[in-house]
Amino acid sequence: MPNTSGMPGHARLIAETLADPPGLEIVDRVEQLRYQLHTPEAVSPTPVSTGKFYFPVGRGLRMRTREFVLPSVVSVFVRDGDGNMVSEIEHLDSESLGPGEYILELSTQIKTYIEVEGPVEITADLLEVRFEFAEETAVDIGVRSRHNRPAATITTTTDPVEMMLAIGSFGSALKSTSVDPPETGVTLEAPPAYDAIFPLASLSYYLGADFVPAQRPRLVTDDGFAYAFDYPEGYEDDVARVLKQVFLLDCLARTEGFYAVNLHERNALDAQLDLDWAALYDAPLAERLEPYLSVPYAVLAEHVPEWRLTAHVEPTPDTVEQLPFVVDDLAVVRTVDTEQWRSSSPDLRVAADGAGEDVLTRSASPSESTSEPAEDPVSRSVSSTTQRDDTTYVEFEEADSLEQAWLGEGVPVGASKLIPAAFHNRLDREVTAGDIAITIVLNDDRMAEERDLVDSAYGDRQNLPFDVTVRRDLTVEQLREELGKDRSFLHYIGHTDEEGFECADGKLDVSSLDQTGIDAFLLNACKSYQQGVNLIEAGAIGGIVTLSEVFNEGAVRMGETISRLLNAGFPLRAALTIARDESILGGQYIVVGDGGMTVAQPASRAPFFLELFTTNDEYSLSVQSFVTDNAGIGSMSIPKIEYADEYSLTSGFIGKFSLSANEVHQFLQLEEMPVQFNDELHWSSTLSIAEFGSD
Repeated sequence: MPNTSGMPGHARLIAETLADPPGLEIVDRVEQLRYQLHTPEAVSPTPVSTGKFYFPVGRGLRMRTREFVLPSVVSVFVRDGDGNMVSEIEHLDSESLGPGEYILELSTQIKTYIEVEGPVEITADLLEVRFEFAEETAVDIGVRSRHNRPAATITTTTDPVEMMLAIGSFGSALKSTSVDPPETGVTLEAPPAYDAIFPLASLSYYLGADFVPAQRPRLVTDDGFAYAFDYPEGYEDDVARVLKQVFLLDCLARTEGFYAVNLHERNALDAQLDLDWAALYDAPLAERLEPYLSVPYAVLAEHVPEWRLTAHVEPTPDTVEQLPFVVDDLAVVRTVDTEQWRSSSPDLRVAADGAGEDVLTRSASPSESTSEPAEDPVSRSVSSTTQRDDTTYVEFEEADSLEQAWLGEGVPVGASKLIPAAFHNRLDREVTAGDIAITIVLNDDRMAEERDLVDSAYGDRQNLPFDVTVRRDLTVEQLREELGKDRSFLHYIGHTDEEGFECADGKLDVSSLDQTGIDAFLLNACKSYQQGVNLIEAGAIGGIVTLSEVFNEGAVRMGETISRLLNAGFPLRAALTIARDESILGGQYIVVGDGGMTVAQPASRAPFFLELFTTNDEYSLSVQSFVTDNAGIGSMSIPKIEYADEYSLTSGFIGKFSLSANEVHQFLQLEEMPVQFNDELHWSSTLSIAEFGSD
């Protein structure tokens, strides 16, 4: 039994002592994040006051040791006792610190500041970071959760003016409204109409701006600066450009402060921008906006991080309830003309994909039972079983973001369906003790191939504990019992339809459940959308579902790809974004609920997607980063490649590196990452050097 006495009385953040190897494991039991510090001998941590730390922390503890090792490589920012940056250590790097007070900031999954007295030797290779002292030394560790969603309630009427006041209050939840210290002085003006108000929600949130009615939309400051948005033509595009422009330039200005790092975007833009970064860093928000918006957007466009989310919003009073959750992602908000809705079943597009006769699908039928099947009961043509329905399906134009979501009535195609209950469920998420708990349910033995593939995918992470349970051929009551258990993730393989999950003795409609303990899920079965929505309403946070019938062969491929991406730390929406490209059925899968939900933490702060190219004897590796709730847009990433010497803003393209075959192989072995190679998706742990040559 681990000893958690290092942080007594604090339910969220705990420190568990380790025996083999000795050391500490720091755990955030709400977000289910963790990392380890290894020591030569067993340690006995004791609590210390959080007030002693230079930076704000949620918990503090002290251990005594002559060295400690972080068994992974993260950025280490070294500051003196006054918080001034002294050095930064990356992979294949080292630093000798003389006598004095130091603050070591570790870019681990849980924000960590370590305060020590030097001298200290810091050495980072490709696998670990080692901190060595001249003698046994007191090491003070301060930690805080990186992500803390606000949980206040804002009440408003349907009157647009009242709604503007409500949206204008979103910014009060920000930890900071300037580059570092909080300050404001910005007002957004807009006509009191939903289609004018909603697109400004994220900008209002980021700027901490007041929101008032006016004839035309403008941004104004207390200093007299005014920026008039294009209106009505090009309005939403202009708002999105201003949000991205201000955000990017704030990120560049921040390198003058606590994070004086070598940032790619600043290096690329410095020669083109006549901006005094030091003055901007010290300036309040209102004073930064005029010089920021004097820069033509075209100069900045290619360096703006790839935006995480575009939220398409039905411009009605009902959708405002979900706006606080999408502006938390700084989503680009676009309103949708409901007259452009289409009422058509996506089943028709699946049939057009060329399914032949006698194809195993994952639909359920009232006349079929897996316990007493008729001859070849589910070997049938999709076209013979597809029924058109009166469901309203909503489709959108391509958006300039990694992910898309829908706030409104109807079922989105190619975008996430946001459901208010999902976000409330996440706010109510309780402390979770123990491992990441995953249940795989197989309710048709003919689909055992997927069970075998995903069972081997989940939980193969070193130093990240998983509890994977496989259940087969469940009855209605057995499945009801499974759905009531507290589990991190449910991977369901079998048959569903609008009436429920097909079990060995009938069907279970999730709407009959009072509550579920499932956090997230993949319902890899036909027409599982409604059952997924029911799971959200019963207490789940997010999941992946299907809109129509899916063929077994394609579903197996989707199930394996999604499971491996989730295991590697990709959030639900990002995992599905990648997996969609791997199957003709990809368009039939969508996310319901909170698509930012992750099942497992990535090995690095942000998960990477790689593309490998070969030309003769040359090897080129393209690296793309994805954001998570724990490493949001604007955080910094650097791949563990010897020639990578610049940080890049998350998310999107980080860089393209020319490497030898052995260097590629070495990088691929560091952690599990998806790799696009020869137009196919591979995994770094299984893509051998023999497949692309050798030196």
